Amino acid sequence: MELIKSKTYLNLAKAYAGECMARTRYEMIEYGARQQGYTFLAELIDEIAYNEFNHARMLYSFIQTAKTGKIDNIDICSGYPFREKWDLVENLRLAAEDEEDEATRIYPMYAKIAYEEGFKDIGGLFENLSSVETCHSKRLKSLHEQFSKGTAYKKEKSVKWKCSACGYEADGKEAFAVCPLCQAKQGVVQLQEE
Repeated sequence: MELIKSKTYLNLAKAYAGECMARTRYEMIEYGARQQGYTFLAELIDEIAYNEFNHARMLYSFIQTAKTGKIDNIDICSGYPFREKWDLVENLRLAAEDEEDEATRIYPMYAKIAYEEGFKDIGGLFENLSSVETCHSKRLKSLHEQFSKGTAYKKEKSVKWKCSACGYEADGKEAFAVCPLCQAKQGVVQLQEE
């Protein structure tokens, strides 16, 4: 079967569009984190946004193999989430749900179709994407839980807190409000992911 005439081709396009939109949604969440002074959280979200860019890049690369020459347009009909508002903590929860949906429903289905149509490499790509989206979902769930429960900078046991601006470290149950070395605010302290 030719890739350009397959369901896999359309699934690549849907996945590409989804990854591009996810990246932009993460950039908006990152913006919100920076606006609220959570620099290190913004950096964590930026890392996920960059992952989404690379997912889109790989999907785009496979799309380009479907035809020699220019691909003018791919008509796709698909649903994409538009649930996030300007609420940082709620957006972490919604993003975790979206990642879990990709990991457990969308990409496994796309992988199955790709394998059935004889596109092993693309099936493998979708499986790998599913694996990464599972990690994203877990990270976002942890961050949502910590911020919603007020435990992002406060722990039951003593942990090592590190200033991401200058590298200063201190042990304690709570992150320092202001870095004793560089005077950065608490939002730059590296979060302890659970």
